[in-house]
Amino acid sequence: MGILDTPAIGTHTWLEFVLAVAIVAVVAVAATFLLNFVVAAVARRRGWDLAKIGRILRPFLTLLTIIGLWIAMVVTLPEADWRVPLTHLAVILVIAVSAWLLAGIVSFAFEAVRLRYPIDVADNSKARRVRTQLDILHRVAGAVIITIAIGAILLTFPGVSALGASVLASAGVAGVVAGLAAQTTLSNVFAGVQLAFSDAIRVDDVVVVEDEWGRIEEMTLSYVVVRIWDDRRLVLPSTYFTTTPFANWTRHASAITGTVELDVDWSVPISALRARFDEVLSGQKLWDRRASGVQVTEATGGIVRVRLLMTAADSGSLWDLRCIMREAMVEWVREASPRAVPRTRVEMLEE
Repeated sequence: MGILDTPAIGTHTWLEFVLAVAIVAVVAVAATFLLNFVVAAVARRRGWDLAKIGRILRPFLTLLTIIGLWIAMVVTLPEADWRVPLTHLAVILVIAVSAWLLAGIVSFAFEAVRLRYPIDVADNSKARRVRTQLDILHRVAGAVIITIAIGAILLTFPGVSALGASVLASAGVAGVVAGLAAQTTLSNVFAGVQLAFSDAIRVDDVVVVEDEWGRIEEMTLSYVVVRIWDDRRLVLPSTYFTTTPFANWTRHASAITGTVELDVDWSVPISALRARFDEVLSGQKLWDRRASGVQVTEATGGIVRVRLLMTAADSGSLWDLRCIMREAMVEWVREASPRAVPRTRVEMLEE
């Protein structure tokens, strides 16, 4: 006797069935209010997010209601002919809601771990690595739960086993065809898993891809979303980051070094320029005080090229610092040493 072949239990009337359903409904409503009250109290004490707890509470109450209705149907349903199809439907609903409940528990667990690794701190390289791996594992777990639930539902239908044998007989040819058709998709999936655990990129990493500067905003099993500095989104397949060279400015740390180059006349007083640079830079909060310097890197073609070196805690701070220092030094050259402004000299000769 299978799970769907539930025997009749005595002789019952429709009134008994309606009463049983009503009792289940009342118990479900009462349980909903009670659980909501208890969970809200616990959530306030522990600082949990009620919206995230709802992902567990709703499927749990739904599952209890379905099981209660199933029991009421088996015990009191007067029509035995309806029992098998309704029992089959109940089994399918139990499997589907159980998968929903399990997905909610997994989601809540992953979110709880994520909260232990905030990325809005100065040194967040470890947190970004952990969050990236958690995001990929969360998606893999969701895919596994859905796959198992679908398989379990299919197994409740008679004849699926026989159908499976015929499918397996042609699995060789079908596998080759499916493999060729899904080659790109599967390669992206494998690349996504590789990126998550190879630590090549992480969520919130600063990267330069396709000549665009941005941050890794989202990583999935098949694609990566890069948020460009002007709030555009660049969506790239995962295989891009495993096959194409790219710059990762926060691979090991977010601190970064940058330069500003000035072209000035040969008459520029280098010592005075260096003193002014140090004076302005020392008053900037964006400078992390790791390194600084003024160097003459070129002196050809009638100009002197001066490189101003500075460091900052991250790429965003460095960009702002470079702009501030460039503006300050241009203003100093124009006002304090106007003769140092680049110029073209023309010598007139008399024949």
